[in-house]
Amino acid sequence: MIYLKTDEEIELMRLSNQLVAKTLGEVAKAIKPGVSTLELDKIAETFIRDNGGTPGFLNYQGFPNTLCTSVNEHVVHGIPNDTPLNEGDIVSVDCGVLLNDFYGDSAYTFPIGEVAPEVKALLDATKESLYKGIEQAIENNRLGDVGHAIQSYTEERGYSVVREMVGHGIGKNLHEAPEVANYGRKGNGTKLKSGMVIAIEPMINLGKRQIVQEDDGWTIRTIDKKVSAHYEHTVAVRKGKADILSSFKFVEEVLHLQSEK
Repeated sequence: MIYLKTDEEIELMRLSNQLVAKTLGEVAKAIKPGVSTLELDKIAETFIRDNGGTPGFLNYQGFPNTLCTSVNEHVVHGIPNDTPLNEGDIVSVDCGVLLNDFYGDSAYTFPIGEVAPEVKALLDATKESLYKGIEQAIENNRLGDVGHAIQSYTEERGYSVVREMVGHGIGKNLHEAPEVANYGRKGNGTKLKSGMVIAIEPMINLGKRQIVQEDDGWTIRTIDKKVSAHYEHTVAVRKGKADILSSFKFVEEVLHLQSEK
């Protein structure tokens, strides 16, 4: 069942998602070669709790940490560990927060230092595809319009779309109906209504689209071990233009300052 949110509930969700955004900004300050994803996880948990929130992923269906940190060929659901990040790596950081009884959810893929040009191009295309999908998240469109926008933008550039892992509705539960695929046909799927809140999250591979699960029971990686990128926003469906409740503002302010040093 799809739960439509009132304007008041959407504003509460905006607060949850802004805490996610600020948490990702704190993580951005610490990301560099030599730092471990477990260190990033501790920064995130402390920041969320200091700001009145609860980590949304911690203990969710048994997940052991605050962040999902997926490095290089890992697509999603990577478990933070004490292995240092290296120059040229990429790491997708997915963060969820529970605040005021509502969840926020967003993800950003960070380059570690200088990355290969083809990897930078993948990151740019994946992030842009997210916004292409969001443009379609308006009343009376269908979920297939969102997926088609993401799929067509990325496949035209030679990338592949993960099919098995999808976005989702979100609200008082971290995962609600409907599923939000990153592929589809225009005019197909569930009709979008104002008040729907969905997490749109393209997961795009440099190589083949197929994935496998690692032995830890959580981490998903590409079958050919080529890198994968992942960006996510939580979005409220509206008439005319979608309302993005999460934000990359804090991350990108930090990255801009770092690039000027």
